[in-house]
Amino acid sequence: MDCKEPIPNLSPTNTRRCQPPGFIGGLQAVIHDGILIRNLLKWPVLPSYVIVMRRYSELKGKALGFLLLLWSLWFLNFSGRIIFSPILPLIEDEFLVSHAKATSIFIFQSIGYGFAMTLSGFYSGRVGFKKAILLSFVISACTSFFTPFVKAFSAFYIVVLMNGFAAGIYMPAIMPLIREHFIEKNWGKAISLYDSAASISIFSVPFIVLFLLHYFSWRGIFGILGVAFLAILILFSLIGDELKIREPHKTVFEGLMTRKSFWTMVIIMSVVMGANMGIYYILPLYLTKELFLSIGYANGLLGISRFGGIGVAIVCGFLVDRFNLRKIMFILMVISGLFTILLGIASATFVGIMLFLQAIFITGIMPIAFVCMAKLFARGTISMAIGLIVPLGTLFGTGLIPNLLGFSGDLLSFRFGIVALGVLLTLTSWLALSMKDLEQP
Repeated sequence: MDCKEPIPNLSPTNTRRCQPPGFIGGLQAVIHDGILIRNLLKWPVLPSYVIVMRRYSELKGKALGFLLLLWSLWFLNFSGRIIFSPILPLIEDEFLVSHAKATSIFIFQSIGYGFAMTLSGFYSGRVGFKKAILLSFVISACTSFFTPFVKAFSAFYIVVLMNGFAAGIYMPAIMPLIREHFIEKNWGKAISLYDSAASISIFSVPFIVLFLLHYFSWRGIFGILGVAFLAILILFSLIGDELKIREPHKTVFEGLMTRKSFWTMVIIMSVVMGANMGIYYILPLYLTKELFLSIGYANGLLGISRFGGIGVAIVCGFLVDRFNLRKIMFILMVISGLFTILLGIASATFVGIMLFLQAIFITGIMPIAFVCMAKLFARGTISMAIGLIVPLGTLFGTGLIPNLLGFSGDLLSFRFGIVALGVLLTLTSWLALSMKDLEQP
């Protein structure tokens, strides 16, 4: 249900009323500047509800401050999930496991991530989106503090499962907050600036890990991460209001399952996540075990290669407010697919250049995908849509694909798997053009 009816004498930007179809009387609820005002109308009272947030009309001042807080949440959430990648060669050597077994932890992480996202998509609106985010960071902190005590590789499966579960609660809860706090014409800018946290995390985490390894073991890094989770948890608990949305789950779920654009987004997200984070997860193994680079050089190369993607992700977010979403996504997917193929072919001398170019374009797709979802799904359904699309994409893209690349590294070579993934991404690009409900005037 998308609510657009303004309430008389109140700002249509800040306050709106939601009524179920066929409303014949009952309870009107109006939230204005965080205050709930109830006016009891004539009997009988029928179910009614409103969800209203103060909306920022411009990206400046308090709006930028609030967006910076959300950016910090996303940076830590994302960093906590990808931090296993740059230290994976150390874990593999310490526990003496194969490439396939080492990369199998990402399947368990994806299972936890997907399961939590689905639950969050269904229930975070009822519990409260802010409460769901706080719960996510509580679990993340506890998991981080527990990780240094792992003594057997099998215990990592539990650790990454909970790591993924904690991270998964977050996404379906944060997108409705962004959608409600900023007016629609600024969604592209707000989401791209917010999502740049992921690009900066991908770029900076290898360097942060490399720096910390000079002073701590890989186990000590997780203790520091736990402290960071606690700090942002306390800050966010003191800032911002709660937002709740109550929608009939069965009706929303059935509506999503029958939409072609829903399944199109699932496929696109699966392949794009595989070409982005799936490759990122296995790159340290590929660079150190197959191209015989040092772990310090490999992590440095991994981080530098993602630097260009930071600016591109932001620029793409600004472009989508002006140009056709489908065409931008199609072009980026084709170029990303071609550079992924070249990445698999490149020698150790040129792999850094290919990494840099591939990361520039693949990173730009993610903020555009989130803008697509914000436009495709109404305010009452977006949480559940994200809670289904992203988990499915994550399960295949950051769970199954890295593991398949690991098997490729054991049986054939990492090169073969990367090239095959590039071909798949290129072939999938046509799906972006099929989403005609994204047409912009």
